[in-house]
Amino acid sequence: MTIALLCHIEPDAGYPAQFEAAGFTLYYATTAEQRAELDPKIAAEIRAVLTVGSIGLSASQMDSLPKLEIICAQGVGFELIDTQAAKARNIQVTHGPGTNNSAVADHTLALMLAITRRVPYLDHRVRTGKWTQSRITLPGMFGKKLGIIGMGNIGHQIAQRCAGGFNMPVGYFNRRQITDSPWQYFESRQALAKWADYLVVATPGGKDTVKLVDAEVLRELGPEGYLINIARGTVVDTAALIDSLQYGGIAGAALDVIDGEPEVPEALIPMTKNLVLTPHTAGRSPEAMDNMMKLVLNNLAAHFSGKAVLTPVKA
Repeated sequence: MTIALLCHIEPDAGYPAQFEAAGFTLYYATTAEQRAELDPKIAAEIRAVLTVGSIGLSASQMDSLPKLEIICAQGVGFELIDTQAAKARNIQVTHGPGTNNSAVADHTLALMLAITRRVPYLDHRVRTGKWTQSRITLPGMFGKKLGIIGMGNIGHQIAQRCAGGFNMPVGYFNRRQITDSPWQYFESRQALAKWADYLVVATPGGKDTVKLVDAEVLRELGPEGYLINIARGTVVDTAALIDSLQYGGIAGAALDVIDGEPEVPEALIPMTKNLVLTPHTAGRSPEAMDNMMKLVLNNLAAHFSGKAVLTPVKA
């Protein structure tokens, strides 16, 4: 007898076979429409859901899955999973802390360098015959000040790379100061932004972090500052960011996440000189994907064998 698993994402090549070998029958609902119109016969059999924090699972969706026992968030985020509703029904929720830290930190530095040195913009210029006109003087990153909003495991790895490889002073803003941290603590987002040359957003998503980076923070970051977001699109006030980019309020931004993704605001599309965009891919390295899928499988195996899961989310 196999266990019905509903997937909100397409596992990468090779992983579906691993799930099937572990005793799961996979069903897919990878779009909002598919999730809203799930066949009731399939819904009645689902005992596990594989999702990500930015898709999540609502209370009403849980209500449509009467046999649901466990929800696995592939990565660290679980902001759109209604954990209170899950708790009320005794549904286990797990996530994947630590599985993609290195990949996200690496991607952050790639974004920082790409926007500082205008790599995508210059690449396009060269390919369209503008070699000579594009040989402009650009700033460097070495020795500049790095501010991080959210000094968790990913923030710490970003700080280590920037401090060690680029000799960057590091400051951070958190809900609370970290004991014995080597980095400078700031008591407000605004103070950190005013000090920093680069402001990296590395917080969790969810209602507590909505628009942490607002118009005031962007004003403090100023016309020579860069914003990098590898957290969640909801953490940045998109309208305020568009305004800052259009009128030179900040030097530039590099975003791996956008509020409302995969839809991209039309105002951002023509901003090739001072904006770099990637499609929420910071955490997707082969090593990270392997780590995430192994952890999901281990959590599922533990749950369905009556053991404690490895990485539970506490409501």
